[in-house]
Amino acid sequence: MQRILIVLFFFLIQDYCLGQNLRRWDGRIDSLQHQFENASSDSVKRQTVLELVGVVGNKAWTTTNTGQFAVAYESFRKAFDFLEKPENLKLFEAAGQEKQYWITLANLTFNYGHLMGATGNTEDRIFYYQKAYQIAKEWENALNTVYALSGLAFVYLSNNEMDSARIKFEEVRSYPPELYNYVGYSEIKYIDGAIKLGFKAYDPALKAFWIGLQDASKKDYPVGIAINNLGLSETYRYLNNADSSYFFGKQAISTLMRLREIQMFDIDIASAYQNLYEHFKHFNQPDSAFRYLELAKDESAVLIDKKIANMAAFQQLLLNRERELGNLEKENLAIQSRFRTYLFLIILAVFSVIGVILFRANRQKQKANLQLATQKEEIQSALDQLKSTQTQLIQSEKMASLGELTAGIAHEIQNPLNFVNNFSEVSAELVDEIQEARAKKQEEMREARSEKRDENEELEDEILEDIKLNLEKINHHGKRADAIVKGMLEHSKSGSGEKELTNINALAKEYLSLAYQSFKSKNKEIEIELISDLDPSIPKIELIRADIGKVLLNILNNAFYAVTSPDSYRDHIHHSSFEIQELPKVTIKTKNLGDKIEISISDNGSGIPDAIKDKIFQPFFTNKPTGQGTGLGLSLSYDVVKAHGGEIRVESKVNEGSVFKILLPIV
Repeated sequence: MQRILIVLFFFLIQDYCLGQNLRRWDGRIDSLQHQFENASSDSVKRQTVLELVGVVGNKAWTTTNTGQFAVAYESFRKAFDFLEKPENLKLFEAAGQEKQYWITLANLTFNYGHLMGATGNTEDRIFYYQKAYQIAKEWENALNTVYALSGLAFVYLSNNEMDSARIKFEEVRSYPPELYNYVGYSEIKYIDGAIKLGFKAYDPALKAFWIGLQDASKKDYPVGIAINNLGLSETYRYLNNADSSYFFGKQAISTLMRLREIQMFDIDIASAYQNLYEHFKHFNQPDSAFRYLELAKDESAVLIDKKIANMAAFQQLLLNRERELGNLEKENLAIQSRFRTYLFLIILAVFSVIGVILFRANRQKQKANLQLATQKEEIQSALDQLKSTQTQLIQSEKMASLGELTAGIAHEIQNPLNFVNNFSEVSAELVDEIQEARAKKQEEMREARSEKRDENEELEDEILEDIKLNLEKINHHGKRADAIVKGMLEHSKSGSGEKELTNINALAKEYLSLAYQSFKSKNKEIEIELISDLDPSIPKIELIRADIGKVLLNILNNAFYAVTSPDSYRDHIHHSSFEIQELPKVTIKTKNLGDKIEISISDNGSGIPDAIKDKIFQPFFTNKPTGQGTGLGLSLSYDVVKAHGGEIRVESKVNEGSVFKILLPIV
């Protein structure tokens, strides 16, 4: 607990200092904007553009590295929106200085790729690195070309695509170092050393890390000092040089105690502690290894909480931006709708006039009027179908964007969560080993001295047992969190199956049987009455069989839970001398509605309160006890049915039961 409080204290100090820097940046940004708006000449405007983009970009880069992704995103968007105004490009073109403009845009684009990487959007990260490379290459700017190439090499290195990483970095080496020997030179040497270390070229790796460390120390650049110290520590560990490995590992910790985290390289203080844990584990010093493992766990817990909060803020910002874009789309659709309405009214008026003229001129023309009326109905039907298609397309695009964002967040959470789960298991095994060793030693001492266990030994055994129980709880809840993350990833996947003609009745029978067999395997003592009422007139329809099956399985599982939950099940089995309640019952029905097929699943459970009925299709909403549901089943079912052009409805009364209706179009 004391260590965690100390870690939190450091974070508060860091956040306070960063807040001071943000206020200074914001003050400088406001000053530069005022200066730009009141500039007396184009040359002053051009200089102000470069300074303003530089300050905003520096703010965005720093907040990216410290995990403040929402602030970083807003800063990058502000810089891009300002720099990419057509009038600003014309300022530089008029003075023949467009190269300076494009170099600035290349650097901003490269740094924006860091933000995409830090938030788990690897494809976007590669896209912006490549875009920065193309701009810098076109304008023969060596510095940003090297930055972009080294960034791509690091992405491939992180994905363990070693050959691709080496090829990209060989292109970096084709440029003389004096063209890019600025503050970021130590970061480039770190990537060079990491690639060589990945190929087990230990001596060249040491050389690269040494050069990077010396350059960073000379320029007093803490990021370069931290990462190259880590690289040297890891390399010396592989070379079995314990003293050097430990020395540089401690140096890395010393620097990262101030920095806390370096998002662009996915390195933080927990990584430094983890490095020394690997060091002591490698050199067979379990006590020291366990101590640094505990430190790594404490730091990782705080960093994970911070990253989750930052990712949530970043997600909310993206959702707000998506909402703004959605409002613009709605306005455009409203304008288009009014235009179509006016057009339709004009066409209708023209047809009516023509119809009156033709009717008065010759009654034989009535057949032509009837054809015009039919055409009008077809036009109206086509317009309605177009509106429906547009609405479905907009919804699909929004859900796809949300799915990509959710997948990015889930992937980001998955890595530290695996760390927590794995090392809680490792720690539990270490406690077991300690207990076995203590028991053996105590037994030997008692046999030698014929002494009983003293109170200290009993207290130590109790503490070890408590630690073991705590680790089991950590692992249990970690696995729960892992299940939620996997649910998020499943929720973000789009259906990839092929549509095929399917017998709905056979599908309903199959998944009713499958769901009930799964339920009975876990609840042998509970009996449920199953009722099937399947309409034989239903035709086969095209759908993705596995996806609709998953929808049926989710709703059936919920129905079984509803009729057998503790309160509901007690109501069903309660009886007195006056009445006997009916057994739990689940019914599945199908019905041909002409242009649609209705599948209804009903139960006589406790029902759904009106207060939460509108929330049940929202992601992560559940009224089940903790650990028994992720809240993604109905949300996923809703998306699947929508993707098939259908809809899902719910009718429910408290203490009477619920009915879920799935409506699918017959095409």
